Amino acid sequence: MTSSKSLRALVTGASSGIGKATALAFAQAGIHLALVGRSRERLDSVVQEASAFGVTVKPYEVDLADLAHVKEKIEAIVVDFGPVDLLVNNAGMGYTGELLTTSLADWQQALNLNLTSVFLCIQAVLPSMRQRGQGTILNIASVAGYQAFPGWGAYNVSKAGLVSLSKTLAAEERAHGIRVSIISPGAVNTAIWDTDTVQADFDRSKMMTPETVAQTILYAALLPPGAVIEELMLLPSAGTL
Repeated sequence: MTSSKSLRALVTGASSGIGKATALAFAQAGIHLALVGRSRERLDSVVQEASAFGVTVKPYEVDLADLAHVKEKIEAIVVDFGPVDLLVNNAGMGYTGELLTTSLADWQQALNLNLTSVFLCIQAVLPSMRQRGQGTILNIASVAGYQAFPGWGAYNVSKAGLVSLSKTLAAEERAHGIRVSIISPGAVNTAIWDTDTVQADFDRSKMMTPETVAQTILYAALLPPGAVIEELMLLPSAGTL
């Protein structure tokens, strides 16, 4: 595996769930961190935990749903934090509802956060990666990007779009020395199940933990430069949820 010493990562959605677990796993591996999230208070808590591993950790309060300012804010982070070796696009939202009854506003909200904000984060970080001829972009998609779950239409489409975005990006950037990985978890026990936009009743004890997914992301991030995990689907061993 690649040495993690001196690597710098930008993780979105870093204040909770998979993002927080990934930040802590990266910190334990010696990776310096720029943590992006909406809540400065929760980010500061993650900073305190991650800093205990002796790495540089900086919080950046950014609302990725504010598309008009995402690119410029991520560009400013790159200037302040330094060149980003690893970009983990993890921020996102869940949404349940039949296509027939999904409002245009809800549809756009899901696609804006789960797909378009990722596109903008990539655009902000990619020029410096190209300039250095290296970098790894890890997009956290979902099994829903490959399997159409009824009642999850907007979410399914946003994650399928993210898979396609990632594949296109990988094809365009291989020649520039940049790796792109799609990590697609099944059900993970995070706060997404408690949000107002998700109405679902699953046995959360059978879901994966954020820490399990984070270890997979870390493994993909630290592969030797001559290899890449382009697509990885991670499912709970208790079932194919």
